[in-house]
Parts: sequence; C-alpha cells; structure tokens
Amino acid sequence: MPQQVRDVMTADPITVDPQAPVQQVAARMRDESIGAVLVTDRGQLRGLVTDRDLTVRILADGGDVTARTVGEACSSEVVAVAPDDDVDRAIQLMRGKALRRLPVVDNGQPVGIVALGDLAVDRDPDSLLGHISAADPNA
Repeated sequence: MPQQVRDVMTADPITVDPQAPVQQVAARMRDESIGAVLVTDRGQLRGLVTDRDLTVRILADGGDVTARTVGEACSSEVVAVAPDDDVDRAIQLMRGKALRRLPVVDNGQPVGIVALGDLAVDRDPDSLLGHISAADPNA
C-alpha cells in the first residue's frame, strides 16, 4: 500500500494573515526554527512565504520594512496536496516544479506541510540530506 502524505508531513503548520508585518513573521520563523509559514485568509490557504522570500522580496528592496506585510512577500501561486495523497505524488510535484516545501490542505484549509527534508528522512535516512534534515536546527 502506498504511503500517504499524512505519514510524512509536519502537522499543525504555522499560519499567518496576509496583513501580518514581515518583521513579526521573520521573528516567529526564527523562534520556531522554521523556514516557511503558510499565509491564510479566514482559514483558507492563500500563499506560502519562506525566509528566502522575505530576504529577496522585502529586505533586498532596502528602506523601512516595518510597514511591509507578509502578503507582499508570499508566493500566491500555491501548489498543494491532500493528506490522503500518495507520497509519490508529492515527490513528483516537488520535482516537477522545483519546490522545497508543499502545503497539505484539506478542503482548502492547511493541515500540514511536507518539506524536502521530511521526504529525505523518511525515504533515504542514510543520505546526506537525510542526516542534515534529521539534525537539530542551529540556534
């Protein structure tokens, strides 16, 4: 029986409102030791923002970032999977679209996130990526 996304995803992902200040979101990512949060509006998935998005789309512009929102930085064209989808489908989507993270949604509501590292730990734990992904995050 094929493995399902729910078996490898990180449940209860961190979600933020599109109007959340980028500074607040960056601090939350730091405090939670995560590289991405899901952007939701009234519980519905609207986007995904990574630490790289914050750097490239906000900080690189320079100037005062205090008035900038996460909605300005997030990727709004989101590819997602369902918890009951096969892991192989998630892998194909990630490979085909060069994605490192994939939101997991059920009826439009985020229930998890699956990262490239999650798949490496599950599928090839002895690989370099598997070892790196299983290690404790840097403080």
